[in-house]
Amino acid sequence: MFKHALIIYWSAEDNAFIAEVPELPGCAADGASYADAVKNVEVVISEWIQTARELGRDIPEPKGRLLFA
Repeated sequence: MFKHALIIYWSAEDNAFIAEVPELPGCAADGASYADAVKNVEVVISEWIQTARELGRDIPEPKGRLLFA
């Protein structure tokens, strides 16, 4: 189970739900349904973390709830 915050929204342009992980740069996925987007982004998070480890890069710790102004 991942603890990074997700932002999920409907994209009319893509005709899909988009799930973004703000704490992991470039980490995002889409899906035909909200649940599909979450399921798909979980795979992408895993791959993002695996790649970062292989490259010796830092993996940001989850900060919890993000605040927006």
